[in-house]
Amino acid sequence: MRLLFLACLSPKTGNCTTAERIRDHIESAGHVCVLRDTRDFSSASEVTLLMSQDQEPFDAALAIHLYKGGRLLLDAGVPFGVVFGGTDINEDVKDEHKRSVMKKVLHKARFAVAFTEEMKQKAKTHLDCDTMKIYVQAQGIETRTSSDFSWTDFLHTSGVCVDRVDDLHVFLLVCGLRKVKDPLYLLNAFSEWHAQNPLVILIIIGPKIDPALSSEVKECVKRCSGVFLAAERNQEELHAAMRKAFAVVNSSVSEGMSAAILEAMDLCVPVLARNIPGNAAVVRHGHNGLLFSSPQEFVLLSKRLLRDKELQENLKSNGKHYVTERHDSATERRTYQQLVEKLQ
Repeated sequence: MRLLFLACLSPKTGNCTTAERIRDHIESAGHVCVLRDTRDFSSASEVTLLMSQDQEPFDAALAIHLYKGGRLLLDAGVPFGVVFGGTDINEDVKDEHKRSVMKKVLHKARFAVAFTEEMKQKAKTHLDCDTMKIYVQAQGIETRTSSDFSWTDFLHTSGVCVDRVDDLHVFLLVCGLRKVKDPLYLLNAFSEWHAQNPLVILIIIGPKIDPALSSEVKECVKRCSGVFLAAERNQEELHAAMRKAFAVVNSSVSEGMSAAILEAMDLCVPVLARNIPGNAAVVRHGHNGLLFSSPQEFVLLSKRLLRDKELQENLKSNGKHYVTERHDSATERRTYQQLVEKLQ
């Protein structure tokens, strides 16, 4: 079977990584899966044209995000499935037009995949859909780290100049620079804390997705002592940096399921995450991570984590256990391979 797979493919983002992983699952079952960026198409008619013009016809299709991707498949003329993104349920349902389109997508789709049971129930509430066709499958997590990582080299290549590198406690905020990730949320509070304790630093790392916000972050970082902006890295280098960090941070205003949080847990790194539904579905406060509701609470929890070695070890071991138990990549692979059979 030959499938067209539509997703948002900004390089080195969670969406891109998830799409590439799912494509691998599908192709490992012997199918051909052609991955295309939703930004390449301005309307469903362009996808329909692709279907009709391609020398090798597509038998089926798949999309991540019901609105961004699914809407492009409504007139494709082939059976398709969809995967919910956090934006679908947390943001797009607030828009009447987008909500109407997503209802049509769910009605026509052979199946839909939600990362959590909470996401499935939100779809039932907001999209008035048949939940029998919605399957819950958490993201599968696999981490690989480069072996020659050092903070000295990492900071130097990022243009970060700090003293006593080996004594630093690095808090790593992994996010694409766009509004929903709210990369400016902690800057002032963290900078004030750094003034009291120069050994704590915050590094923001990720691709520059929103040009205007990226410029704003760059200027704000210049004014905030102890906060640095690092260039994006490939997956192995990023995972190596995460493994060496004191903690990984998430400050998003909306999440479906944060891959960075799960990757940090898999790497046995403590997680501090903003207390929003998508994060709270993964992070159990005080057990496998810490949840904060304000910049000030983030600082208080971070100070507690620094001085409490037992808490550090508990978060690491419980986080690793959670990912191993709930986010097995082999289980995810079997699920998508079985679901694709519904498109034949």
